[in-house]
Amino acid sequence: MSPSFTLRRLGASDALTYRDLRLLGLRSHPEAFGASFEDEAGRTVEWFAERLDLNVVWGGWRDGDPDLAGVAALHVSGAAKARHKGVLWGMFVRSEVCGSGLAAALAERVLAHAKDVVEEVRLSVVASNVAAVRLYTQLGFRPYGVEPRALKVGGEYHDEVLMALRF
Repeated sequence: MSPSFTLRRLGASDALTYRDLRLLGLRSHPEAFGASFEDEAGRTVEWFAERLDLNVVWGGWRDGDPDLAGVAALHVSGAAKARHKGVLWGMFVRSEVCGSGLAAALAERVLAHAKDVVEEVRLSVVASNVAAVRLYTQLGFRPYGVEPRALKVGGEYHDEVLMALRF
């Protein structure tokens, strides 16, 4: 029997729990994010609350567990010529729920929302994260390029696969 999840859109009142999970992700997988732990650890809870207000961020909880277990977000540009595209970003699930289906459930929730507001969703994923590339491919994303040396973490370069899903 697979675990069940509660998914809901996060708001400003979730800023503290979102901040904690975001910092865990940045610290434990620095190669997976364009942002760094060092940059965001010094940010205020109010900064995170504003981020939640400016984006559509979904959170997921394993039923019966009060701790936020995963997040995924959608950003849509305010620029008139780019409003047809959204960006799936900030996807992270706690290690203890990896493989449980929560990441897929969060991504599917973001995509269901995105279908009503954009024509296409794009993302970038570190090429070495085979599980994430596989998940996004299963969801219908297709690669359209690779950015070599996209991120530099501790002197090591990481390529990113650029992917898109057109509705």
